[in-house]
Amino acid sequence: MRILALGGAGAMGAAAVRAAVELPGVRSLVVADRDLAAARRLAAALQPCRVDLTVRQLDITDGGRLEAALAEADAVLNTVGPYYRFGPAVLAAAIRTGTHYLDLCDDWEPTVRMLELDGEARRSGVTAVLGMGASPGLSNLLAVLAAERLDTLHDLYTAWPVDVPDAGEELTGPDGRPGAAAVHWMEQISGTVAVVERGEPVRRPPLRPVTLALPGGRTGTGYTVGHPEPVTLHRSLAPVGNAACLMVVTRGTAAYLDGLRRDLDRGRLDNESAAALLADPPTGRALAAAVRAAAFRGPGALPPFFAAATGLRDGRPLTVLARPAEEPPRLLADMARATGIPLALGLAQVLDGTARRPGVHPPEAVIDARRLFRDLEPHLPGVWVEESGPGRPGEAGPTGAR
Repeated sequence: MRILALGGAGAMGAAAVRAAVELPGVRSLVVADRDLAAARRLAAALQPCRVDLTVRQLDITDGGRLEAALAEADAVLNTVGPYYRFGPAVLAAAIRTGTHYLDLCDDWEPTVRMLELDGEARRSGVTAVLGMGASPGLSNLLAVLAAERLDTLHDLYTAWPVDVPDAGEELTGPDGRPGAAAVHWMEQISGTVAVVERGEPVRRPPLRPVTLALPGGRTGTGYTVGHPEPVTLHRSLAPVGNAACLMVVTRGTAAYLDGLRRDLDRGRLDNESAAALLADPPTGRALAAAVRAAAFRGPGALPPFFAAATGLRDGRPLTVLARPAEEPPRLLADMARATGIPLALGLAQVLDGTARRPGVHPPEAVIDARRLFRDLEPHLPGVWVEESGPGRPGEAGPTGAR
């Protein structure tokens, strides 16, 4: 099939392109990016290549040129963020051109708007998979592995790490300005965000502490952040209790983020200026956060990346933890690869029909979780699911290869 990679020369786009050109179902791939020179460098670096690899200069805000590019493709990988600005428009264009669509959308508001295009996608025969990265993406599929162990699902949490090696590299772009990931992050730690309480979606302020006691004596506190997981898992897995996406973060970083949140909510900062302060913390702001850090709870023994579900099985309470077997997962130290490679593996399932179902879907609705984790094993060696409850003091076993 013919693949269009929007933002294909960016960090996450390039990681997806490198993985996608190895897929058996890909015949040709176009690296489309505003930065034509960067697209050409990537294409040259991938030569010799078994697929027909070309480049195209494209600004997705040019609707006519965007649709022309989409019309020539069977499927599109959209890695252009922040998605609260660009996601719905690109998906709508893909539906109009009959182009299968996958993205890395990690903003909950556009996720809601894009899910509302489900009927149009069905009528056009388009399969759209939203948030097929690390979080959302792998986190959703870990949630599936955890929830399927329960007869009744009560609470469901996904979590991703903030204080990981080299994370700062994703906060600025090659021009030195705040990157889309950092701008997105500021959007999702301000205002109110989507969570689930007592089985119903509600909006609450972010950075609320959630303390968890997980199998293996893994107790600690994470902090809520705006993300699509609670929105889509509420629809697909229907927890009757609470659900949220959490950041596994040190006390000092939580305090620093809380300071940015307060100034964002008061209108003293916008997302771009707050993102700049995140990438290059001023001394005074960093010292103030250090003083306030004692008021925050730490991550304790929580895994860096996981999904945790509580509920009943055979009438007995049970807590289930699904996590990468490797801690910390080396893949997550490079967020470009951690998001781009799952995106390409999701594309593989759309291309061969495994996940091809007309409509707009979150990953957990159409992606085969066990197959994806098997395909990911060269980069993320194994997934473990652990249980604890009465008579089950932390039982564990591998999954993904079953």
